[in-house]
Amino acid sequence: MQERELMADRRSSAVPPRIVGQLVLFCLLSVCCLIFAPAARAIEIRQVTGDSGVTAWLVEDHTNPLIAVALGFAGGATADPVGKEGLAELASGLLDEGAGEFDSAAFQEQLNDNGIDYGFDASRDSFTGQMNMLTEQRDLAFGLLHRSLTAPHFDAEPVERIRRQLLAMIDDQLSDPDVIGARAVSQSLFGGHPYGRPRIGTAESMQAITADDLHHFVAQHFTRDRLHLVVVGDITAAQLGPLLDSTFGDLPASSDLPAIPEAKIDRPGGIMVVDRGIPQSIINFAQPGIKRDDPDFFAAYVANYILGGGGFSSRLMHEVREKRGLAYGINTSLLTFDHAGLIWGQVQTVNERVAKTIEIIRAEWAKMRDGGPNAAEVETAKTYLLGSYPRLFTSGAGTASALLGIQLEGLGIDYIDRRQTEIAKVTPAGVARVAKRLLQPDRLVFAVVGQPVGVTATLPAPTPAAAEPSPAQQGASSPEPTHVQQ
Repeated sequence: MQERELMADRRSSAVPPRIVGQLVLFCLLSVCCLIFAPAARAIEIRQVTGDSGVTAWLVEDHTNPLIAVALGFAGGATADPVGKEGLAELASGLLDEGAGEFDSAAFQEQLNDNGIDYGFDASRDSFTGQMNMLTEQRDLAFGLLHRSLTAPHFDAEPVERIRRQLLAMIDDQLSDPDVIGARAVSQSLFGGHPYGRPRIGTAESMQAITADDLHHFVAQHFTRDRLHLVVVGDITAAQLGPLLDSTFGDLPASSDLPAIPEAKIDRPGGIMVVDRGIPQSIINFAQPGIKRDDPDFFAAYVANYILGGGGFSSRLMHEVREKRGLAYGINTSLLTFDHAGLIWGQVQTVNERVAKTIEIIRAEWAKMRDGGPNAAEVETAKTYLLGSYPRLFTSGAGTASALLGIQLEGLGIDYIDRRQTEIAKVTPAGVARVAKRLLQPDRLVFAVVGQPVGVTATLPAPTPAAAEPSPAQQGASSPEPTHVQQ
């Protein structure tokens, strides 16, 4: 589950002393890998296919006795049935709560007693899992994964326990101004499209989910045609092939999940105000953006860095914080869903400064659209984007997660090198052209949660059925396809 605080009370508090030693060793080895791994080392990715036809990307690294696995199935919370929103999220919290011959307690003991790190996440467009282990626990860990995917129990006690945790989260989010604003923007832009529904569900939809629904979810989602898989660490291709067959070979070949339609975002821009008695207003803003497979994506990526994604290097940070002191910080991101793209931003400021902040955002949007960047801005952006990327690959788990994101986005096994080449090719003229194409200040939708002074609402605020996660948790891909939201 994306919300890791829910995992705290699902692990045994008593860990055998020998396992404490294993875990300490695991952590120390991981830290050593992180510290001493060359930041820009070449990564050799091999494609391994089992006799069953299941394929994985393998990065061998025998430096330490560690293996990291990242897996994902295309199709996530967007496919939840109407009235059962939150189904994928609930399933993600239950796959290690009993499977095969192990009930919930016994399954957890297997994980804890053998130092296996294990978990699943539900996003909008995919359902992902991660598993980290010492090499000596490899066969056991893959066996547990097979049980989770093919024979989960969904017994009454764990289902109700995890359901209660999610219901508490839903209730908490209803009063969170950040998620209230994010949900208002999502509903306004997406309307009746599945992206406009709450990913985690509502209290009513969460209560409506049954064990049969969970079993049906597994049958529909966990199929070989939807599977993406990456393995990194102390394992060879010859060792991995049989594990692919024994772990995934008996999954159903294909799924009958219905296709998700493309989102048509044709709402006008404007301002929504959600009245809350707080001293500072939370502002979420967004407009239609660009999808990950668009030929202009890399130029748009550089444009976003210059406009609002580059921290203190960005224009919005300079104008809003450094020049006028309107807010502590402001940021923008490209959110790339499978069936839509958005340019999304967030800022927080005192109620008296909301009107001026919105004015500056619109002005900088128009300035970038009409004038483009200068050469120095483009070079600064490219230098950072080229230099920061290798940091995603300095640990086994990080490498596995990053490569899984590349797989899920359909970017190809050569993407790491191609990505650097494409960014290096971006020119000021290319960024200016794409900025003119994409940036539409009149299409910006603002949701202000607070009591802003001198701000008139021009759009109705949607009635919140449930709170929506902030953009960093929505389950869209970050500009870098890592599926670890940044």
